[in-house]
Amino acid sequence: MGAHLTDSGARFSVASGSAEAVELCLIDEFGAEERRIELAERTFGVWHGSVDGVRAGQRYGYRVHGRYDPAAGLHANPAKLLVDPYTRRITGRLTSLPAALDYAEDPLHGSPSTVDSLGAVPLSVVTSPVSPATEPRPDVPWADTVIYELHVRGFTRCHPEVPERLRGSYLGLAHPAVLEYLRGLGVTAVELLPVHAFCDEPQLLTRGMHNYWGYATLGFLAPHAAYAAEPGEEVAEFRAMVEALHGAGIEVILDVVYNHTCEGGVGGPTLCYRGLDSPAYYARHGNGELANITGTGNTLDPASLTVARLVADSLRHWSELGVDGFRFDLASVLGRPGAGPFDPRAGLLNLIAADPLLATRKLIAEPWDATGDGYRVGGFGAQWSEWNDRFRDTARDFWRGATGVNELASRLTGSSDLYAASERRPWASVNFVTAHDGFTLRDLVSYRRKHNEANGEQNRDGSDHNRSQNFGVEGETPDAGVRAGRLATARALLTTLLLATGTPMITAGDERWRTQGGNNNAYCQDNPISWLDWTPDADADAMTAFTRRLLELRRHPLAPDRNRFLSQEDVVWWHPSGRTMADPDWHDPAARTLGMLAGGHWLLLLHAGSEPTDCVLPDVALAPVLDSTDPTGTPPDPTPLSGGAVLPLPARSALLLLAAGARAPV
Repeated sequence: MGAHLTDSGARFSVASGSAEAVELCLIDEFGAEERRIELAERTFGVWHGSVDGVRAGQRYGYRVHGRYDPAAGLHANPAKLLVDPYTRRITGRLTSLPAALDYAEDPLHGSPSTVDSLGAVPLSVVTSPVSPATEPRPDVPWADTVIYELHVRGFTRCHPEVPERLRGSYLGLAHPAVLEYLRGLGVTAVELLPVHAFCDEPQLLTRGMHNYWGYATLGFLAPHAAYAAEPGEEVAEFRAMVEALHGAGIEVILDVVYNHTCEGGVGGPTLCYRGLDSPAYYARHGNGELANITGTGNTLDPASLTVARLVADSLRHWSELGVDGFRFDLASVLGRPGAGPFDPRAGLLNLIAADPLLATRKLIAEPWDATGDGYRVGGFGAQWSEWNDRFRDTARDFWRGATGVNELASRLTGSSDLYAASERRPWASVNFVTAHDGFTLRDLVSYRRKHNEANGEQNRDGSDHNRSQNFGVEGETPDAGVRAGRLATARALLTTLLLATGTPMITAGDERWRTQGGNNNAYCQDNPISWLDWTPDADADAMTAFTRRLLELRRHPLAPDRNRFLSQEDVVWWHPSGRTMADPDWHDPAARTLGMLAGGHWLLLLHAGSEPTDCVLPDVALAPVLDSTDPTGTPPDPTPLSGGAVLPLPARSALLLLAAGARAPV
């Protein structure tokens, strides 16, 4: 599939089971159509042919002839130039929404548009063959993995040590100063927000805004061109970035969006899939409307062979470029053929998990979609890890004093209630307290409600259920007491995340105390709202040091075994009064303190109360090695404590004590 160079030119192939004819259009460097060739061969619904004289760098697109009947799901309109789904490079962007619409007036029952979209839509580009990566991958065991979710552009856009021409690019992320920071922090993998070529949605175009996050895919095999430091070099630069990260021992995980495309609903632009063969790509209703279980206007149909082939080929392509894993956006859609009921054994999910190459990559599901039936946390198969929002919600509720300790124990030990039955390990739980979608860590303890006015949607977008707190003041404040309470709670949240069993995920910038001013849906904010601020700051520096210390402790030899769920013999749950937890303690809604003694030598104490309390320690000699009330986590007194000693627990504090004599991070 796609365009491939030959000795004399190039071979082109594109799938369309509903087309009556397909024309290949070659576009010159000035954007004019220089040649139109009909693909005369058709095999198993794939139109193909060879063209002499084509070289790397040739721009092209397809025009599809056939029945135009949107109410029946058919959108063939040769006036619309279409991107090749398999192109490895895309140039240009959507500049005129009216020109890209395949209809004249009514999207379902009107006549087809006769406006030629050439000049207003992106183009495919023929590329030279790219050899598979040969360098060894870090191959970090799941139990040792620490994920750092970041945006390629936003992470280095303001980095002072990255040359200006490289900031916000693939090569910016590969810069030695950036690699040194990531390695020094202690993360083992970067999870990149979408780098597949994407396009601005119609509603953004009408507001003069652009998509920043990238969850609007146009090309599933092409790197996003805007992240290249040198225009046209995005493929080479992407590979160089992967190699540089691997050289630093850091894995690369891509956030991939195989649940929908940038074309929106039936009233949206026709850029590729709709014009090629809408019934083969999109799940739909009988009246011509597209199924929409993604909240974006369309849903790719995992029951379609065309979709399954595209998804699998895309994943293999990126794997061959050295990518170590994939986080699947709205992954439940991939298990809902025809947008029907969810099935963890659905064909596309099994195809991905059973593929010999993909089975060697980390596979992470976002186990929900935009519907209630799609919420399937714990419901994926044995090959999959999952974003665990139950961990997020439990941690947020506990540290804002909204719940007791009943669910906290399971979340601290890998969520066996969710993953043990499917014979998965604790690391199948990808734990997080923040992500790109929602408040940053700083905003989580600074705002009670969202502030998304800058998005131009009258603050209607984004979640209203944030489980956040503001310590009595909405937003930034000079009040030293409020600021101290926020920082202390944020450090306690980080402690809960990074010392829990499971695979932790940090949102880039949380460790640098980044704020988005209360915007919890900054998908269209390609500006300082979203960019990471590298300006020296005492709070940011201290939080970074605190995070580094936590990750060093996570690697400590006495840390609980993260390869298995801990049994009752492994863990003693400790009540602050100096005894093991009893059944009534677990169901006390006012409980705000919990101790976890693992292996007799690792005691994690969590106290979410707004007032200090005392804790009578177990009958074990223990030394404090972490105190979240200190800005960098350094205990005020590391002197070992005898068994049965009374330890004061400050308000909203997390403390870690290890068996006396165990070395702690410096």
